[in-house]
Amino acid sequence: MARQLGPGGYEILHESPGLELGVYELVAPEPDRQEPHEDDEIYVVLEGSGVLEVEGERIEARLGDALFVPARARHRFTDYERLSLLVVFARPRP
Repeated sequence: MARQLGPGGYEILHESPGLELGVYELVAPEPDRQEPHEDDEIYVVLEGSGVLEVEGERIEARLGDALFVPARARHRFTDYERLSLLVVFARPRP
């Protein structure tokens, strides 16, 4: 699945009441500026590598890895040149 987001960004692929799927691309030297989210989240590395920092813990992020971030946890990606991620937000149903 080749997506053209330009020099980084986020594109929503699917939204429904309990789920959001998107592709998030990071390209150095642009930093990851995301803030904590209200939903649990899973990242799947589609391309590249880097480090995911979650509440001070550093987790290697390599091709094919699936990484979990709990709701409201401070997190960001570092140490990447180009990183493409499938993002899954699990939302409580109303």
